[in-house]
Amino acid sequence: MRLARLSMRSRLLLGILLPVGLLVAINTWSLYHQALRSADTAYDRTLLASAKSIGELLEVTGNSDALQVRANVPYSALEAFEADNRSRIFFKVSGFGGEMVSGFEDLPAWQGRIPVRGPYAALVDFYDDHYRGEPVRVAVLLQPVSGQAGQGMATIQVAETLELRQTLARQMLFDTLWRQAALLGVISLVVSWVVQRATRPVRELSAAITARPADDLSPIDTTGTPRELQPLIDATNDAMARLAGLLTRQKRFVRDASHQLRTPLAVLKTQVQSALRGDLPAHEALREIRATVDGATRLANQMLALAKLDQVQNDQAAESIDLAALVRDVALDLAPLIADKGLDFELAADAPVPVRARDWMLRELTRNLLHNAIRATPAGGALSVAVLALTPPTAADGPSADPIARLQIRDSGPGISAAQREHLFEPFHTGHPSSGSGLGLNICREVCERLGGQIRLDNRVAADGSGAALGLDARVDLPLHAAAPQSAA
Repeated sequence: MRLARLSMRSRLLLGILLPVGLLVAINTWSLYHQALRSADTAYDRTLLASAKSIGELLEVTGNSDALQVRANVPYSALEAFEADNRSRIFFKVSGFGGEMVSGFEDLPAWQGRIPVRGPYAALVDFYDDHYRGEPVRVAVLLQPVSGQAGQGMATIQVAETLELRQTLARQMLFDTLWRQAALLGVISLVVSWVVQRATRPVRELSAAITARPADDLSPIDTTGTPRELQPLIDATNDAMARLAGLLTRQKRFVRDASHQLRTPLAVLKTQVQSALRGDLPAHEALREIRATVDGATRLANQMLALAKLDQVQNDQAAESIDLAALVRDVALDLAPLIADKGLDFELAADAPVPVRARDWMLRELTRNLLHNAIRATPAGGALSVAVLALTPPTAADGPSADPIARLQIRDSGPGISAAQREHLFEPFHTGHPSSGSGLGLNICREVCERLGGQIRLDNRVAADGSGAALGLDARVDLPLHAAAPQSAA
């Protein structure tokens, strides 16, 4: 969670400095040990020179049966090989039989062996040890010694404390560390400067959006913006365009609602005042008031349905629904209206026809179309409803068409005129001057668009060429869903 709250600059610094710092640490550790090895190589040569100098001072005494090595090595002879007073040199000379000849007797005896291929042309071995509680570097030289009485191999050990070697390695380490620290500092400054420069367009964009008026949803100007910000600006402009469209629809809905509800409320007020004055019998006045209330209720319900459709932006809540079962339910709900007009009603919706939609959207679509058909059909006229699954025909060389679910409602009313067709799906335009709100077909079109379908209203004309309308065919085509449908009950 803390990392998520870090700024872009901090994230870049962490992302760059952490691996670089780890690399510097590994490199420093490696460099320190490499410096120690380099110091050992350099000062081992000095130890070997000291051992050879001592070897030159050895001589053989005694007879052939009892040879002895004799050494006269003053400590001052080694002072030339001491680099400074921070290191000390100790030596020990052992005879042919390992006996102590000269030097520091308590210097630990050599237990190793001469390497097969040493770095120098001498019988020498180098190793690390401790002497008098201090770490030392020891050179062991097997020095041939000969004289008139005979010859043999003497062992010369020269040990040096490590202060000078460690000082040199630390100095090399510190020299490297401050250079690496300077490098990290430069990297930090460069990253901070680059991030500051790179994020300037983001800050300018943020300031421009903050300075906008609350009602300004115009697109953001993309002139001079980096390519990396273009997707963000495009997405922001798209979101503001959708928001502007939503606000426009809401404003239009409020405006239309206030305009459309004003009329029935004024009529209702007039009817109530007339009833209070006794202009009409009470029963007749109440019947007119009920008709006005029913119309206002239907208008309010349709306007709420239209507003609800405006809120639908995706089909995440959609489910597979049997359109045939849903149409049967809606027809059953409207059966009293059908029976009241004595219509010759036919319903063909037996086989399941699954569509992916929201239940209330399909019910609103079916109810509006069927209610309009019932209202348009004269008393005793014919009204048929059919639900079926179809596969549209395609060309022989064309791609196969997707199957569709079709809802078809055929009434025997007067159909629609050319003037009505011009405003057929516009809100608050109705072909029934005395009834209707003009929202039903608008809702049907919105539902079809949300579900990826289409709606058509066509007059059914006489076959004698007179052009007389025999009724209206309302046809809705929706994508057929392959999943098993849920019950619409």
